[in-house]
Formats: sequence, C-alpha cells, structure tokens
Amino acid sequence: MKAIPLLTASAVWGKVWPILLAILFFGLIIMFHELGHFIFAKLFKVQVNEFALGMGPAIFKKKKGETQYSVRLLPIGGYVSMEGEDEDSENERAFCNIKAWKRFIIIAAGGVVNLIMGVIVVALMLATSGNLIGTPQINFFHEDAVTATQGLQEKDVIKKINGKTVFSEYDLSFLMARDKDGVIDFVVERNGEKVTVNGVKFDTFDNNGTLTIVYDFVIVGVKPSVLSVAKNAVLESVSIARIVWVSLFDLVTGQYGLSDLSGPIGTVSIIADTAQNAVAQTDYSSLYMMLALIAINIGLFNLLPLPALDGGRLFFLFIEMIFRKPVPRKYEGWIHAVGLGLLLLLMVVISFSDIVKLIKG
Repeated sequence: MKAIPLLTASAVWGKVWPILLAILFFGLIIMFHELGHFIFAKLFKVQVNEFALGMGPAIFKKKKGETQYSVRLLPIGGYVSMEGEDEDSENERAFCNIKAWKRFIIIAAGGVVNLIMGVIVVALMLATSGNLIGTPQINFFHEDAVTATQGLQEKDVIKKINGKTVFSEYDLSFLMARDKDGVIDFVVERNGEKVTVNGVKFDTFDNNGTLTIVYDFVIVGVKPSVLSVAKNAVLESVSIARIVWVSLFDLVTGQYGLSDLSGPIGTVSIIADTAQNAVAQTDYSSLYMMLALIAINIGLFNLLPLPALDGGRLFFLFIEMIFRKPVPRKYEGWIHAVGLGLLLLLMVVISFSDIVKLIKG
C-alpha cells in the first residue's frame, strides 16, 4: 500500500525538477543581468536605491547601507533602481548626473554579462563532455563521398560557406542547412593559402518537404585543454550569436511566424524536456547548448536598439554622446512607454501560443 504514494511522488518529482531547473536558470540569467548593472553603478559611485530579483510584492527585504535588497514574488524579471534613473535629481551621485559614457557602460553591462554567461556555459560543455572538440577542418571523406571529387580535400580548413565566415563547427551545419539547392561555394585554407572551391554539389534527400544535405565528410577533433576550450568557447559562442541574429532576421522577413516563437512558458518547457533527455541519456551537451543559446539570445535581444529594452536606452545615450545634448526626457519616456506596451502585448500573444502548444501537446 505504501509503494503507490512513493511511486507517485517519484513520478511527480521527475516532472517537477526539470521545470524547477529551467526556472532556476532563468533566475540566474536575470540575477547576473541585474548584477552587471549593479556592479558598474557602484563602481561609478551611482546611488542604488534597490536591487530586486523578481517582480511584484516583496517576500524578502534587507537594507544595507543606502541600498535595499529584495526578492519579489513573481520570478519573471528583476531590476536595479538607481537614483535619477527615470527622473531629474539634484543628487550629484544620481544616474542622470554622471557622464554619458558611464551611463552607457552601466546600461550595456547587463546584456554583456548574459553574453559572457553564454561563453562560460559553452566552455563547461566543451570541458565536461568527454568528447573531442569539433573544428571546421575536413579530416577524411566517407567512402564514395560526392564532395571528394569536386574540389574539397582532406585537411582543408573551411573558412567561408556561401560567402559567410565560418567560426566553428556549428557554422558548418547551420550555414549548409540554409542552402536551398545543395550546391555550395567554399573558401578553404589549404597549405597556408586561401583557395576558392565553388559549386560543390552534395547529395540531398527530402525530409518532410525540406531539402536536406548529406554530409559526406568527417571533421577534425581536438582534445580539450585550457587553451582549446577557451578558444573554442568564444568561437562557438560567436556562432550561436549569429544563429540568434539570423533567426531574428528570418522572423522579421517573414520566413518564420509568431507561432514559431517561444516565450518564457515555452522555453521553460523546452529546457525541462531537454534536461530530462540529458539525464536519461547521461549526455548533457544538448542541455548545455540549450542554456548557452538562451543566455546569448537574451543578452543580444536586450542590446537591440528597441524602445523599452537596454539597447533602446543605449541608442538615446549614443545620440547624446554624439550631439553633446540629451534627448528631452519626456520624449524618450513616451517612446519607451509605447515600446513597453507593444513588448508586453507580444509577450501575451506568445505566452498564449505557448499554452495552446502545451495543451495540444
């Protein structure tokens, strides 16, 4: 009789812990994002009134010095409240009274910290996977490989694919997968020289209506070391950042619809599923990759020059630094308010879409 509740509790925990992991990771992203703002505000002697994790009513508050530290009920954000951030202040240590370049650094620090988080996660993935680190260099071709007869050679280091720079192994699959006809132009480094190899035709097959390329060569792998992990963590993070940027471009140009987007609800679900699969297969590389993608995605998105985002505020600061005169606060405030309203509306639509996807399951 006692075994049934235990099994039920175990099954429930098996569903709950991946969701808690996803929420924890989002919390860490928010915490370090706000910590970036906070640290540089303190370095530049700006008066910080509150450092908060979460939104809504406070469930924990503690004041130390001039700053109140709080944890709030809803784990959907956080903020650093600086004196003179959104209003005029006569306090010489107010945010509005320090030099524009210092304000620029304080605002940019949050997104930059998220990008650094992404690099660290990629480094952990490379250092702990137990596998070789892939490089964009051809090791050997499979038997009867089509591309071996069309100009590519073993030991070629692939530098460009269809005119796009290759930074890491991720660019090979991403850029080649975006090709529409299976005929690809390469620039490779061969014996220390750049060589152009155009019109390399790959075998392809139809995968549910999508043209899919058959990769008929194997790349070179290097052993993880401090140097190789550090180098490739940066290069692979650059590749991930480009994936985010290109995906955003595809969305803007209509290649993807709103139904293809995921908000916090959908992302938590994806992380939870990925975590469960990683534990089941004892292979955490996919989970690390997902976490790195999210951290870099959030970092880049926050730095976009859009109203209500850090990047929107950086845009106005950039104008101020060029013309030596700030945009009137009321006009900037109106623009950010409209941007925030549109952003919240978008989040509602995406969240509704996430809920519908989960119900349909």
